[in-house]
Amino acid sequence: MRRPLASCLLLSVFCLISRTVPAEDWPSWRGPSGTGISSETNLPTEWSPEKNVAWKLALPGPAGATPVVWGNQIFLTSVNDAGELLLMSVDTSGKVQWQQVVASGNQNARGDEGNSASPSPVTDGRHVWTFMGEGTLACYTVTGQQVWKQNVQDAYGKFSIQFGMSSTPVLEDGKLFLQLIHGEGNPQTREAVVVALDGLTGKQIWKVDRPSDAEAENEHSYASPVLYRDGSTKLLLSHGADVIVAHDLRDGHEVWRCGGLNRRDDTLLPYDPTLRFVASPAVAPGLIVVPSAKQHPVIAIRPDGQGDITNVADKKVWSWKRTPDVPSPIIHEGLVYLCMENGNLTVLEAESGKEVYSQATHRQRHRASPVWADNKLYLTARDGRVTVVQSGREFKSLATNDLGEDQSASPVISGGTIYLRTFKTLWAIRGK
Repeated sequence: MRRPLASCLLLSVFCLISRTVPAEDWPSWRGPSGTGISSETNLPTEWSPEKNVAWKLALPGPAGATPVVWGNQIFLTSVNDAGELLLMSVDTSGKVQWQQVVASGNQNARGDEGNSASPSPVTDGRHVWTFMGEGTLACYTVTGQQVWKQNVQDAYGKFSIQFGMSSTPVLEDGKLFLQLIHGEGNPQTREAVVVALDGLTGKQIWKVDRPSDAEAENEHSYASPVLYRDGSTKLLLSHGADVIVAHDLRDGHEVWRCGGLNRRDDTLLPYDPTLRFVASPAVAPGLIVVPSAKQHPVIAIRPDGQGDITNVADKKVWSWKRTPDVPSPIIHEGLVYLCMENGNLTVLEAESGKEVYSQATHRQRHRASPVWADNKLYLTARDGRVTVVQSGREFKSLATNDLGEDQSASPVISGGTIYLRTFKTLWAIRGK
């Protein structure tokens, strides 16, 4: 017996709905796995102010912090004309749900480079945590009620960091992990610590000092800590002051450290006292790719070392001559993607460090970190242009998209939508 047309249509709709893949949350700055990689597909490649824009929302003021998404909520920070530092909740239809003043006293950094709303929020779907550049760290419920608030300068020393604290906390197993690498002068008095706090109370679980022999600006780090996961192995990676350090999550003790990012014994490339780290490491099972800054190297290391592994041959896999400086690397399917500050895209083999290609994209400052999704790389320039490049061993530029607004926040992907936080607007980019 043939079904009526209406029944067939309803059955088709039901089948389509039943096959729909659940939307992937983007709970932290570098996405669901902390790697800048999304599993979502069918994403738009091209957009403009008139094309593939689902909605846009004018924001109170500029910020470089990447938004986070959980379910139908988007959390982001901003500033207003009064210099207040804000945490906002916006639903995925573009409507503001709530807004809280977290702190006051915004300061701009380097003119157009950033401000005190630079660290990104982090969420677990029940609470959202926000850290501001003037030191305020706070926890709110996802409905906007404050749970606790404190200024970390009270416990861990007054910030002395040239362009403001921009490090984003890591959330894992209900704990917040922060690296606070700042201060100048006497190595015995400068501040460089890594701490773990209880996410629901803000109380300290542990604190460890992070010594180094860094000098001058290098005592400051603008990078964010990263979590390395491989099976049951977890390491917190703090990055700055000339070294990367792996910490045990249980008590913070140092498992290993690796230098060689700011050479002291190279006559061709002498010690640079202005080599402050901004980009964070990239992780994949069995490999950590570590950027430095300016004209210094990227190195690849194994995560299973002990002690100082700087000169341990079987732990230091390779070194590459140029670093992205500000954008963080991506490791995916055996390739390392480096979006250079000037817009060049360099691709290396993950195991050998051999160059696959290096090609120019949009010639402008690149401050945002790249995102991989749907076999594409999304590279965001400071003037807001996003170059979409096919991933893999051959360079193919698919599109360059321009919304006409400055941007330093990284793209966010959730629910088939690309969210772009410019200095003026939150844009939702979605195909039809």
